[in-house]
Amino acid sequence: MTSETCEQVDDDELVARFRLDAEEFTAVYDRYFREVYLYVAGRLDVQAGEDIAAETFCLAFRDRERFDPPRGGIRPWLFGIATNLIARHRRKEARHYRALARTGAEPPADSHEDRVVDSVAAQRMGTRLAKALTTLNGGERDVLTLIYLAELTHQEVADALGISYGTVGSRLNRARKKIHQAMAKEDNHG
Repeated sequence: MTSETCEQVDDDELVARFRLDAEEFTAVYDRYFREVYLYVAGRLDVQAGEDIAAETFCLAFRDRERFDPPRGGIRPWLFGIATNLIARHRRKEARHYRALARTGAEPPADSHEDRVVDSVAAQRMGTRLAKALTTLNGGERDVLTLIYLAELTHQEVADALGISYGTVGSRLNRARKKIHQAMAKEDNHG
């Protein structure tokens, strides 16, 4: 399938094609990789973004036969996979940092940990916003980032996370309120 043809085919047609011929899954990759990568890189860092975006498409390819269109479109399905991989990455990273903290060892210069610190410091989000985001629980952070980083609709977020449309709205409202309160607190103490 040429890129021109890929752009003219809707997601339902893509599903039908990749179910008949696995090679057609490349059209899904071509259409959505950049969006998924930008979402993951925005939540983590560039290197993790590349790795997790690639893993997202590997898992999607592996599980393509289980894709269920009535539960939502390809885009929210891919973002749901990516969000789960981000959570797994963060849990693994947290375990690693806890182990480092227990040993009391300083990470070597130019180590992964050092690069993570540099990356966090250089992220486009300001320090205040980053601190405010830490006040959110995982579900609230997932909803907020899927809406604002990945630019998914409320329904797509619901499909991606396997939650109801109403839950998306309530998590988003709680997240906005918490961020507003945290930033106001930071302004008063800054």
